Amino acid sequence: MAGTILNLKARTSGARREIDLAGLDFTNCPVRDVLQKIGGKWSTLLLEALAKQPYRFGELRRMIPDISQRMLTQSLRDLQRDGYIEREVFPTKPPSVEYRMTELGRSLYTVLSQLLNWAEANHDEVRAARLRFDSEE
Repeated sequence: MAGTILNLKARTSGARREIDLAGLDFTNCPVRDVLQKIGGKWSTLLLEALAKQPYRFGELRRMIPDISQRMLTQSLRDLQRDGYIEREVFPTKPPSVEYRMTELGRSLYTVLSQLLNWAEANHDEVRAARLRFDSEE
């Protein structure tokens, strides 16, 4: 990126990031690139499940009953492509497949779990703010 990012690795918890937005190359933004995949409707749920233990495809399908088989397959492939999970095929009849979180996925989940906790703790307040906003229009 062409922009200046200051003190990103050495910052303390809760400290504000200092970014020169005027100089950023938004066509090659690492934040957008990463958040695009993990911010999807199903990715967070899958990462949450796989953070606990490895699961077979069918187990994941039963855990998230409103996801289609096609969307589950695509979401798992996207997470695998980005290196957050890995897939292991067992030579059984029929073959069984198990998905597990990688070290990169675990490092992501450390941060993601904080966001998930925040969302649960603040969901009522966010919904109330939406209602207030919508009623003012």
